[in-house]
Amino acid sequence: MLAAELAGRARPFVSRAGPALLTPGGQVAGLGNYGLQGTRHSVGMAVLDRLARQLAVAEGWRADRQCCADVALATARGLDLVLLKPRRLMNINGLSVASAAEIYNLHPEDIYLVHDDLDKALGKVAIKLGGSARGHNGVRSCISALRSNEMTRLRIGIGRPEGEVTVSSYVLAPFSAGERERLEQVLAQAATCLLEHILQRRAPAGEPGDRG
Repeated sequence: MLAAELAGRARPFVSRAGPALLTPGGQVAGLGNYGLQGTRHSVGMAVLDRLARQLAVAEGWRADRQCCADVALATARGLDLVLLKPRRLMNINGLSVASAAEIYNLHPEDIYLVHDDLDKALGKVAIKLGGSARGHNGVRSCISALRSNEMTRLRIGIGRPEGEVTVSSYVLAPFSAGERERLEQVLAQAATCLLEHILQRRAPAGEPGDRG
């Protein structure tokens, strides 16, 4: 229901006064290794692609040289959102996130980081408000570049490797055939969870989703 409603009400956002957002809803950054889409470690980028489709801006991605990222701008329920996929390796994703925050005049608390989580099974999605990187190199890079740990995180479970498979080879590998069967549902769940959280926190007074 939420996805269909937002798809009908969302519209591409075009700034009329430079890059400043008229009603800032925040930056949503999908962390990953650019060029290695489809791997477990880049599932955050897959969520951003799903979110862009849900907000009817899937054709709106553009390469932004200033922040070295693919960027799409959208509006949902009166909120302007910056969707971002860094064009960098995971361990320096934070440089792109911080550059975009400066360009769009956003603070760390305005930023959502979407990333994989080894400690959660595939299909588990959770919001985390600030805190440490918990061993995730992309989150660590963002904390370092933004000099803050106040960013909200959407953690997407990918599970841990079994047997003698190393963590590095596991996260850099594509999802298995069995996992891919479930992945579309996971991405839809993650995008909806993310939007609901943003709208409940930031929807302008009087807009649906505003809870005071």
